Amino acid sequence: MKPLNNILISGGGTGGHIYPAISIADRIKILYPEANILFVGAKDKMEMQIVPKAGYQIKGLWIAGFQRKISLKNLMFPFKLVHSLVKSYFIVRKFNPDVVIGTGGFASGAVLYIATAKGIPTLIQEQNSYPGITNRILASKVDKICVSYDGLDRFFPKNKIIKTGNPVRKGLDDLGSLRDESRKEFGISADKKCLLIIGGSLGASFINKMIASNLSTLKDMNFEIIWQVGKLYYEQYKEYNSKTVRVMPFIENMNMAYSCSDIIISRAGASSVSELCLVAKPTIFIPSPNVTANHQYENAKELCNKKAAELLTEDKALEEFIVLLKNMCFSDEKMNLYSTKMKDLAKPNATNDIVSEIEKL
Repeated sequence: MKPLNNILISGGGTGGHIYPAISIADRIKILYPEANILFVGAKDKMEMQIVPKAGYQIKGLWIAGFQRKISLKNLMFPFKLVHSLVKSYFIVRKFNPDVVIGTGGFASGAVLYIATAKGIPTLIQEQNSYPGITNRILASKVDKICVSYDGLDRFFPKNKIIKTGNPVRKGLDDLGSLRDESRKEFGISADKKCLLIIGGSLGASFINKMIASNLSTLKDMNFEIIWQVGKLYYEQYKEYNSKTVRVMPFIENMNMAYSCSDIIISRAGASSVSELCLVAKPTIFIPSPNVTANHQYENAKELCNKKAAELLTEDKALEEFIVLLKNMCFSDEKMNLYSTKMKDLAKPNATNDIVSEIEKL
């Protein structure tokens, strides 16, 4: 097997596309320290800040998604697409990659299209149970498709699919050893159940409103709370900080937060779902309805069908949240059952398996 020298990775627009790409790059660097890794993303999107912080070079394309409602922005889409294809051509020609990897987003579409046209080995990594439009378009052209859910042969050629799971952050397989330390770090009492609420780095407006309206009930239930409200909402909710409620704009060390928690409330983005399977704590998913093809609901539904987690839609959450939470934490036996079923669905070797497929290409 020849060494991997030049690796081109493209994906972005959301953390769900960016962080799996970085995990793949990190694993390649461990195996091939001399490899040159170049990222391509969309200008003005979050990958242009996150990827350099992770230690990798990135080039930006002038590209944005096609608006699904009538918008003047759509008039620019053909020009942006042509511009991105031309720039991708010159990036690919100059960098001369051994393999090109896409993790979703419109920038990855342009790069992978050029790579397939030039006969360069290509792989896409699809995080969701309902694929994005970019990966659906590319499916017939790329060599391999790494997925996390069953049934994706509805969208992709069956002979190209490899079920690997989604790459996740390091250290999620040894959270038990951090419990005492993490409880001290967050100031959580040893004899109290800890409720962790996470709505993404920017926050989730609906979840924040729901928690705020139920805060007195949650305290009466003897919970202590770690509440990531998101950077956009911290000023609005910081007044709720108390001895039993830790309101935070962002949690830097998620491993510690996971470790000291007993029950988790979360959105159902693909990366979050994959992480929480490894974390294996009883979880209530409240999917965002404001995503393409309602894919967060589909992600959470997969786990709910297997009795590994609970699912609440926003239209029912306000009236059903407390009842569901009480039923979930009714007994330690029931909570342990949730944890066991979550762990059964985890894919701890996802990143290694994806890189193995890249090596085969």
